[in-house]
Amino acid sequence: MNEFQKIFKNKIVLAPMEDVSEPPFRLICRRLGADIVYTEFISAEGLIRDARKARAKLFFYEEERPVSIQIFGGNEDVLVEAAKISESVSPDFIDINCGCWVKDVALRGAGAGLLKDIPKMTRIAESVLKNVNVPVTLKTRLGWDENSIVIVEVAKILEQVGIQALTVHCRLRSQGNKGEADWNWVKKIKDAGVKIPIILNGNIKTPEDVKFVFETFEPDAVMIGQAAIVNPWIFRQAKFYLDNNYHMEEPSVEERIDVCIEHLRLSCELKGEALGVREFRKHYSGYLRDLRDVSKFRLELMQFNDHKSVEEKLIKFKEEYCAVSS
Repeated sequence: MNEFQKIFKNKIVLAPMEDVSEPPFRLICRRLGADIVYTEFISAEGLIRDARKARAKLFFYEEERPVSIQIFGGNEDVLVEAAKISESVSPDFIDINCGCWVKDVALRGAGAGLLKDIPKMTRIAESVLKNVNVPVTLKTRLGWDENSIVIVEVAKILEQVGIQALTVHCRLRSQGNKGEADWNWVKKIKDAGVKIPIILNGNIKTPEDVKFVFETFEPDAVMIGQAAIVNPWIFRQAKFYLDNNYHMEEPSVEERIDVCIEHLRLSCELKGEALGVREFRKHYSGYLRDLRDVSKFRLELMQFNDHKSVEEKLIKFKEEYCAVSS
């Protein structure tokens, strides 16, 4: 087993998610047990044109490491230049997105659109590999639709050209993020003799799912996306379940609120108070999930635009909730 294989072996990692996998969220997930984190996917065109939003996505905290910068695009030369720009901020590795299903990406020959042109995907992978010195990985899907499941062939080709790990979102492009993920294909890739690390992604919702896929389909790592939004503790919980075969206690209300406040603070420091508070609102439902009578409180939080008011409201809620529960 080489050093790069060791990086992924038996790891639980945070998926790249647009407008979610920002530095504060990644840092919180690392602290709560994620072994590796990925940036949001970044437009290669945006990077080479020096677009402010694209460049801003290159930022990461040192505490996040190991961290991967994920880039997407459909032009070989543009992706090479974007990879060089990404390398300049010293990520642990660069990931090429060949799995995004949305029309604006896939129908323009980028993301999952590259599943319709495997030679082009191969050329892009080869060119990026030749022009950067950091490890290069790739994320894709099973195929474009049920009539074109090509993932075993793709895995063999990518291994041959030098891609150092492959993440498989176990759905088709035609499924988007709906429907069941077919995890069996990861085992098929392994049985076909592919040796590079294979990271299983798609519809992983619980610690039981993590244990089941590790034991049944033998991925090197498991990637969690949507489930981490509503429960960033899932990484720590999954590791505990793997080791003990029973569930650890749910995080206390005190811990939930304290982590929520820390996450909000990081968001405001990074983006400025107004934007930091506004864009943080999507996280309230996750931190406050399943608490009694929380719907009205969550709506109240949505009305605030300053950090101090939100924090004071959260602290008061914590104190009152715990007083009633004791």
